[in-house]
Amino acid sequence: MTVELGTRLREVVGAGTAAALDRGLGLRTAADLLGHYPFRYAQRGEPADLGALRIGEEVTVFAQVRAANTRELPRKPAKRGKDGKSGKRPPRRMLTEIVVADEAGRTLTLTYFNQPWRDKKLTPGTWGLFAGKVAQFRGRLQLNSPQYQLLEGEGADGAEAVEEFAGALIPVYPATADLPTWKIAKCVRIALDTVADPPDPLPAAVRSRRHLMDYATALRQIHRPDSFESLGAAKQRLKWQEALVMQAVLVGRKAEAALEAATPYGPGGPILERFDASLPFKLTAGQREVGEEIAAELSRPHPMHRILQGDVGSGKTLVALRAMLQVVAHGGQCALLAPTEVLAAQHHRSIAEMLGELARGGELGSPDEATRVVLLTGSATAAQRRDILDDVRSGAAGIVVGTHALLYDGVDFADLGLVVVDEQHRFGVEQRDALRSKAERPPHTLVMTATPIPRTVAMTVYGDLETSRLTELPAGRGSIDTHVVPYRDRRWMDRAWARVREEVAAGRQAYVVCPRVGGDEADDQAGDEEPRPPLAVTDVFDELRAGPLRGLRLGLLHGRLEPDRKDRVMRAYAAGDLDVLVATTVIEVGVDVPSATAMVILDAERFGISQLHQLRGRIGRGRHPGLCLLVSEAAEGSTSRDRLDAVASTTNGFALAELDLEQRREGDVLGASQSGRKSHVKLLSLLRDADIIYAARREATELVESDRGLDSEPRFAALVGDLAADRGDYLEKG
Repeated sequence: MTVELGTRLREVVGAGTAAALDRGLGLRTAADLLGHYPFRYAQRGEPADLGALRIGEEVTVFAQVRAANTRELPRKPAKRGKDGKSGKRPPRRMLTEIVVADEAGRTLTLTYFNQPWRDKKLTPGTWGLFAGKVAQFRGRLQLNSPQYQLLEGEGADGAEAVEEFAGALIPVYPATADLPTWKIAKCVRIALDTVADPPDPLPAAVRSRRHLMDYATALRQIHRPDSFESLGAAKQRLKWQEALVMQAVLVGRKAEAALEAATPYGPGGPILERFDASLPFKLTAGQREVGEEIAAELSRPHPMHRILQGDVGSGKTLVALRAMLQVVAHGGQCALLAPTEVLAAQHHRSIAEMLGELARGGELGSPDEATRVVLLTGSATAAQRRDILDDVRSGAAGIVVGTHALLYDGVDFADLGLVVVDEQHRFGVEQRDALRSKAERPPHTLVMTATPIPRTVAMTVYGDLETSRLTELPAGRGSIDTHVVPYRDRRWMDRAWARVREEVAAGRQAYVVCPRVGGDEADDQAGDEEPRPPLAVTDVFDELRAGPLRGLRLGLLHGRLEPDRKDRVMRAYAAGDLDVLVATTVIEVGVDVPSATAMVILDAERFGISQLHQLRGRIGRGRHPGLCLLVSEAAEGSTSRDRLDAVASTTNGFALAELDLEQRREGDVLGASQSGRKSHVKLLSLLRDADIIYAARREATELVESDRGLDSEPRFAALVGDLAADRGDYLEKG
C-alpha cells in the first residue's frame, strides 16, 4: 500500500501512535512526520560531547555504559502527626546509578529510584541512546529516570534496534518524554516505506542552476543517510526549498505594497522646521542620513514600509518623531503603537518633553504650528478616554501614543497617515492590520526595534521592508563598564551592593533586575536534586530593603502591578524620588532616566545576550559613565559564563547580535514562538547559510518579476501560498 504526503498519520502508523505524535509534536500527516528532521546524527565511535549539555534541557545522548551500581538510601525519619506522635517510617528506597561516557571520557550519571533491575540490563560496555532532562546534583550532571534504546551488548533491544539504526549515521530527532527518538525513527521508517515519492515542488530551472538533489531523494537521505556526502546534499536541497519559499513570499509582499496608493507628505513643514531649530544639539550623521531616507519615502504616493533598527541609545525615537512631524505638518495624523503601558507612557512623556510648547496645540498662547500629543492605554478612565477620542476623531491630536487600546473599536482617526510600531516582534499581524485599517488609504509604516539585527535576519524576517540602521551614539553619552560577579562569593556581592550605594551617594540612581516576579509555582519546584528557582523580584526587594540597601529609597516595578501604580513608580524614579528601582524586564526598552548609572542583573545567566544588552542600555544615558554588574552562578568555562563574558567584553550591539544568533536556537528567530504553529524553517541557519539566503533572494526576485502569480509553477506556488497564509504573523512586518 502506498499513500500520499497529505495522508493522515493514523493511516500510516496506526491510531494510537498517530494520536501520540499529534499530542506530543503536533504531527498530523505523513508530510508533517517526514518534515520532522533529525537535529543531529550520532555515529558509533564519535564523541557525544557530553560537556555541551545544559541544565534543564531535554536531550538524547549516544554514549557507552561504563559503570552500574545499586545502593540503599538512608530511610527518612517518620513524620509526626498533629497529636505529636511519630507515624510510620517511609519505606526503604533503592538508588541505581549508571555512569555513561563519550569517547572523550566525559561522563553523565543516569539515576533510577527503586528500579534495581536496571543495572542488570545496563551493563558496562553497552552502547545506547539515552533520553531525559539534564539536572545537576552536587556538581554532577545527571539524567533522572531517562528512557533508553540499547544498540549493542547483552541488554540490546534486538532486531528492532538493528533495523532502526542499521546505518553508520544514527538520526537523533527532536523528541518528547513520551516519544523518544527511537520511536520517532520507527514511525519515519514506516512512512518512508509507504509514502509514494512526491513530485518536486521547486522550479526545475532553479534545481538545475543550483545543482540540487530531487525532493524525494532528499527526504530519504535526511532521515536515513547513506553517507555524510549524501546527507550534506539532502540538507542543501531542503535548505534551498525553505529559503526560496520564504523569499518568494517576501518579494511578493514587497511587490504588492509598491502598487498601493498612499497619501504623500512633502518634506519639511512649519512644525518640523521649528522643532529642528529648537534642538539643543546637532543630529548625528546617521540620524540625518536616515531622516532624509524616511522624508523622501513619505513624500512618495506609495506607502513606506521601513524598519528602523539601532543600538540602545542611538536616537531612534528622535528620528521617528521627526518623521511624525513631517506628516503632521501636512495635515496627517500619526499613531505610535507600544507593547506595554510603561513603554507607551515613557514615549508620551519623552515626545511631549522634546516638543515642549509644540505639543500644546489648541492651548492659549501655543504656537500656530503646534499639535496635540495624547496617550491612550487600557487604564484610561471613561472621562479621559472620551476626551482623547474626541481629539483623535477631530484631528486635533496629531500624535497618538498608545498600547493595544489604539486597536479597539471606537478609536477613529481623522486622517491616519503614519503608523510607528515600537518593538515590532511583540505584535501579531491581526493587531497591526487592525490599526492600519483605521486609515482611509494605506498609511506609511515605520517599524522601530532596539534589538540590533544581523543582516541575514533582516533579509529573512523583515525582507519586505526597507532597512535603516543607526550605528553611532549621540555625543555626551557615558560609557558603560560591565563585569561578571560570582553570586556565591560574599566578598564580591558585598562590593557590588557597596558600589550601588556609592552611586546613590554621588546623587545618581540604580536598577536591580530579577528574572521573575515571584509568588508563583516556581518557588516549589526546586528539590534536593534540582537547581534553585530563579530569584524573584518581590523577595529581592524585601531582602535589599532590610539588608545591603537599607536606608535607601527603593521602588518595586513588575508586570503584575496595576497600571496606575506602575506609572506612579516610574514617575517617582524619573523624578529622582527613588534611589533604586528593583524590577523585572519591564524596564528592558524605552525607559530613559539619564541619572541612572548602575545596574545589577541577578541570575544573569537566565537572560539572553540581546536581552542583557537591552537592559544594560537603560544606564549611562546621561553624562556620567555606567556600571553594569552581571551576577551569576555560572561556572567558569560553561556556555552560560562564556555568554556573560561576551556581553561584558563589548557594548557593540551588532557584534553581540551576531553572537546571540550563533548561540540561540534558530527557532527562536524563525520558529513558532509568535503563532504557536510549527515553523516552516527547520534546517536553514541564518548564520551559516547566508550564501543560500542571498542567492535565494535573487532567484525569488527573478521568479516573481517574470511571473507575479507563479502560475507556471503551481506546486511551488502552493508552498508559497501556504507560508504566506500560515506564517504571515511573523513575515508581514508592515
